[in-house]
Amino acid sequence: AVVSTQSTGNVCYNIVDIKPVVMEDLTEVITAAKFHPTHCNHFVYTSSKGTIRLCDMRARALCDQHSKLFEEPEDSTTKSFFSEIISSVSDVKFSSCGRYMVSRDYLTVKLWDLNMDTRPVETYNVHEYLRSKLCSLYENDCIFDKFEVVWGGPSNSILTGSYNNFFRVFDRNNSKDACFEASRESAKPKTQLKHCKVSVGPKRRKDEINVDLLDFSHKILHAHWHPKDNVIAVAATNNLYLFTGK
Repeated sequence: AVVSTQSTGNVCYNIVDIKPVVMEDLTEVITAAKFHPTHCNHFVYTSSKGTIRLCDMRARALCDQHSKLFEEPEDSTTKSFFSEIISSVSDVKFSSCGRYMVSRDYLTVKLWDLNMDTRPVETYNVHEYLRSKLCSLYENDCIFDKFEVVWGGPSNSILTGSYNNFFRVFDRNNSKDACFEASRESAKPKTQLKHCKVSVGPKRRKDEINVDLLDFSHKILHAHWHPKDNVIAVAATNNLYLFTGK
């Protein structure tokens, strides 16, 4: 539960340390950390309790006291045994302008405005159809998977991974999203990616796959979007796929 930074002199400094004196008292761990793209004194770190803390290194050398705390109010009507686990933030990224940041928990992607810490300004469901499968996902440890999230273009798109080698792209301009599969067939030259749909009921269409048939051993945890070109890279098991858009 420590965030460290390294200077050009190969010296490492601890700037956040929330580790308790007695490890048996450990209730929270740091899951990700990122520096602000334009203000080098600002950084955020996320935790297993679903919080995002913004810190200013100008305030003090050890940033145990945060400047802002970003946390979505918990809905008591949907609280369950898995609530804290699925709310754990696995990744966070600043937008190129530095005003927004996007975070990923187990089921959703959230967009935050640095000027509003009370709740996210946008929330996107990644695989809501897995909510009914949380018990089995807990038993096979998949519920502890850490998915990355990335910005695309001038922070107008968001990309993140899922199971069955699916990855989802959210278009903020038109509030639409699309799910695709990373496979050898889809990676062939001049092959157009087809939308993937998941059904949860007993009936399904020809272009849908039932949620019970998803392969949880094939997952996309890591992805990246080219900073200038419309090119994305997704890592699926031991394969790396590159896709180019128009």
